[in-house]
Amino acid sequence: MHPNRAFAWADRKAMLAFLAARAFCTICADGPAVAHAPVVVAGPDRLRFHLSRGNGAVPSLDGKRAILSCLGPDAYVSPDWYGTEDQVPTWNYLAVEAEGSLRRLDEVELAGLLDDLSAAHERRLAPKPAWTRDKMTSGRFEAMLKAIVGYELVIEELRGTRKLGQTKQADERENAAQGLAPFHPEMAALMRRERSA
Repeated sequence: MHPNRAFAWADRKAMLAFLAARAFCTICADGPAVAHAPVVVAGPDRLRFHLSRGNGAVPSLDGKRAILSCLGPDAYVSPDWYGTEDQVPTWNYLAVEAEGSLRRLDEVELAGLLDDLSAAHERRLAPKPAWTRDKMTSGRFEAMLKAIVGYELVIEELRGTRKLGQTKQADERENAAQGLAPFHPEMAALMRRERSA
């Protein structure tokens, strides 16, 4: 996480909501082993994800500690946009890291993870009728479960960064948000909200 405390993000509920909304993270474990996976927030202190059984990271995960990293919107900020002299380029971004121990899910938990994952993301596709595993041929879902491995990370530390220009003056931040808006409207909106927070 960014070492400048001005960018520290400590709101646990907001960070878990960010993880639930972004839902695609990088998992780093002993080895080093790195994998990318969809993640489900399974409670205030648990995250769940699954990988292909053939993923090279799988042997490095069982019973190990890991860091799960989730990067949100990010954007380059030109120094020209601030409207003041002697500025340098920077990068604004949101990120959350969860660190803790991993536990392999059993088959029932893995099926539940997939149900939770699809339910969360199918809701985002409304008014499309939601997909559920009931739409699959009998036995197919259970057969496909054998191709993946699920894990639960018990969150021991949750860290976040919201680097949105908080160290700049209000007019500099607004100027930068205005300059950035045509290229990255989501980041410009986040910068403006952070200023007024």
